[in-house]
Amino acid sequence: MTALHELSATEALARFRSKELSPVELMEAVLARADALEPTVNALPCRYDEQALEQARAAEHRYAAGGDPARPLDGLPVAAKEEAPIAGLSWTEGSLLHEDRVADATAAFVQRILDAGGIVHARTATPEFCCAPVTHSRLWGVTRNPWDPSAAVGGSSGGSGAALAAGYTPLATGSDIGGSIRIPAAFCGVLGFKPPHGRVPEFAPVNRDYYCHEGPMARTVADVRLLENVIAGPHPDDVVSLRPKLEIPESLGDVRGWRIALCEQLGDFDVEPEIAANLRAVADALRAAGAIVEEVELPWTTSEIVEAGLAHLGSIFGAGVASIPQEARELMTDYALDFADVSQGLPPGAQLAGMELEGRLYPPLGRLLEEHRVLLAPTYRRLPYEAGVTIPFSEFSRDAMTLPFNMFSSCPVMSVPSGRSASGLPTAVQVVGPTYDDVAVFHVSAAIERERPWPLVAPAAAVTA
Repeated sequence: MTALHELSATEALARFRSKELSPVELMEAVLARADALEPTVNALPCRYDEQALEQARAAEHRYAAGGDPARPLDGLPVAAKEEAPIAGLSWTEGSLLHEDRVADATAAFVQRILDAGGIVHARTATPEFCCAPVTHSRLWGVTRNPWDPSAAVGGSSGGSGAALAAGYTPLATGSDIGGSIRIPAAFCGVLGFKPPHGRVPEFAPVNRDYYCHEGPMARTVADVRLLENVIAGPHPDDVVSLRPKLEIPESLGDVRGWRIALCEQLGDFDVEPEIAANLRAVADALRAAGAIVEEVELPWTTSEIVEAGLAHLGSIFGAGVASIPQEARELMTDYALDFADVSQGLPPGAQLAGMELEGRLYPPLGRLLEEHRVLLAPTYRRLPYEAGVTIPFSEFSRDAMTLPFNMFSSCPVMSVPSGRSASGLPTAVQVVGPTYDDVAVFHVSAAIERERPWPLVAPAAAVTA
């Protein structure tokens, strides 16, 4: 029998509505799971246990009253990445510089979760200012992988990935500027969706940065769909938010006759053998589901991707970190200081040159996606590295096969578990859709899930070993 902390959000909602399960029982189960494992995993810097139980009791009363609450997340625990502000709650961005800061407003997409009845019972850990593909900071320490605590969870949504894999929550939020949803999803064996830029409203000024995305993370495709349908849609405060609202349909997974492209290296990424083998196993599973999977190549080089990514992230994101006064830098992490220094080293005109390079890199992908419904590729070229190790941008940008799809940010992308390494660590594939074709990505992801199901939650023994 499935333990309560392993339940999917959609299954929990069904049990709420049939009165087989109360929101209080589910909340107590995920909080108990966090009590047991969090001393090792360290994914939740902020917990709101009493407040969450009070909200769960209110949801329990609504279900017991005999109605079917209209709110789509009513009574469900949701772990929110600490990067997004929630009025009245701590908002540190993982930095000692903001240790005492409290948010005075709530991000629009988080407000939608609250309005839909979701209960934010915890905030999830990030690196300082979300500026690294790792999740450790001087403020919160090291977040560890529930499948192997010696391994990293990736970043910057590493706390969300770990919380899902550990069984602390059925739903979590993430943000993605270079792979920050998809890398932790890959390392932790869960799902992470990077919507097209503008699909989910952002807060200013990051809404203007086309590399930036807010998105859902979960353990099943149905749960990703559930949360995405809540947070997506136009918002009056975000000028780039897309109209009309897109609803992902409930019936997913029929890919019979679909032409799907398979690209192992995305140019010249040096992919580790176990990751490549699991990518090909996914391709075989899709063929068994009736799809036509064709191997393709892209004429990209990692040096070009690094150049374009560095120009953009350094000019915008890095410049923000670099603006911190010199006298405050003794409180910052080495990786944040490194990112600030990268920004300072860019030549004049670097951002424009990077945009010109992106313009040359996109057409081969665009033409490929005119002929295929989606592209399959690894999410990350290597297995999870050691927890607590800092990965400099120069290394990250040569490992993260996610970064090109922040450059081409109108393409929706899902990171989907593809299997396990010999050591038991998760591997993953990216399902990349044509611009704004979110539904195609969900169909293929659902087909992979059906053909190659994955374990939903890491066993406690893996954490405590």
